[in-house]
Amino acid sequence: MDHQPTEVPGGGSASAARAARDLRVVFSRLRRRIREVARDEDLTPSQVSALTLVGKHGAATASALAAAEGVRPQSMATTLAALEQQGLIRRNPDPEDGRRQLVTLTESGRERIEGDRQVRAEWLTRALEDRYTEEERQTLIEAFALLERLTRS
Repeated sequence: MDHQPTEVPGGGSASAARAARDLRVVFSRLRRRIREVARDEDLTPSQVSALTLVGKHGAATASALAAAEGVRPQSMATTLAALEQQGLIRRNPDPEDGRRQLVTLTESGRERIEGDRQVRAEWLTRALEDRYTEEERQTLIEAFALLERLTRS
């Protein structure tokens, strides 16, 4: 029996094309589901994303945050204004350039991010425990080690 991979239009094997498609679909669904778990009814998806970004990167300018999110500075300004109004971020003058402001999390913002992170981690742990056998979880761990290679340059 011949195990040569079948070529697909555009190059690559049929199995690589299917794996790529399935991976995109599954990760997209998983990402959506994880976001739903700690759904902040009072925050829009762009506000949650910006809040998370500030939490990851620490003090940053609005323009740097806009660039990191791939949005227009005006859109980021609107998002940050809403987060500031809710007491989740604050803006302080940049000590190196007083014309700019640095955005940082407030204590409430840090608590919000940490709470969301914990809820999501607990949900995912519980789902893996309830829906998979130990053997299946070990298979997932092995698959993630393989997928890790995709993230390396």
